[in-house]
Amino acid sequence: MKQISILLCVSVLLLATPAKGQVSPSGILADVGIDQRLNEAIPLDLVFRDETGNPVRLSDYFGDKPVILSLVYFKCPMLCTLTLNGLVRSMRATSFDAGKEFTVLTVSFDPRETPITAAAMKRVYLNEYRKPDADRGWHFLTGDESSIRDLTRSVGFRYQYDPASGQWAHATGIIVLTPTGKIAQYFYGLEYSARDLRLSLVESATGKIGSPVDRILLYCFSYDPANGKYGVVIMRVLRLVAVFTAFGLGTLILTLAYRHRK
Repeated sequence: MKQISILLCVSVLLLATPAKGQVSPSGILADVGIDQRLNEAIPLDLVFRDETGNPVRLSDYFGDKPVILSLVYFKCPMLCTLTLNGLVRSMRATSFDAGKEFTVLTVSFDPRETPITAAAMKRVYLNEYRKPDADRGWHFLTGDESSIRDLTRSVGFRYQYDPASGQWAHATGIIVLTPTGKIAQYFYGLEYSARDLRLSLVESATGKIGSPVDRILLYCFSYDPANGKYGVVIMRVLRLVAVFTAFGLGTLILTLAYRHRK
């Protein structure tokens, strides 16, 4: 039992002790997150530019299909790529096709990014998606700061720019919208259940609004070698690994102790 007590103490310390160099939530990440605003409408009159450089209104993509909205920035060194990878895997696994049953809008929240970068990203992900009509069903948009702020504010997407690292701190997830532009469902994290996504598309197509979901946020904020600080995502992963390792060791010790007593 002495070994078990030691193990439990180690587990508590892993959970309770701040990791060295961890970014404080009271800093830049205090104003970062995704707030659920179900049944609220996004401003469809906002103007962006598509991957060809042409001005478009958000209303151009609404009317007869539900829309999946992903907010990223194309030069993100961390989780934006993983977010889009998770989205394309989920989309491939459903029986629905972008361009037929639904539309996808991937919008950069970095006002410095251009249609050239958007076009390059579109080529990459259309090649990954490998479904017909995807070219007219998945759109990559850029815009000015005013349009970006109005769109992100309407869906509760809060992000901050870090001048020291030249990166954006933000959370990860996707949003499903009804054909009229109302927020129907949020999906957090990097992996999205194909079954749940399909169901959300079916329901939102008829205007049905989903229920609030648990917010398990992953923050995109990478390692900065200048000050030796790790992003919150990395530290969360390390802590989870430590907890599961401790749990596994505890189970093993309990099993061995039980067998020894027998």
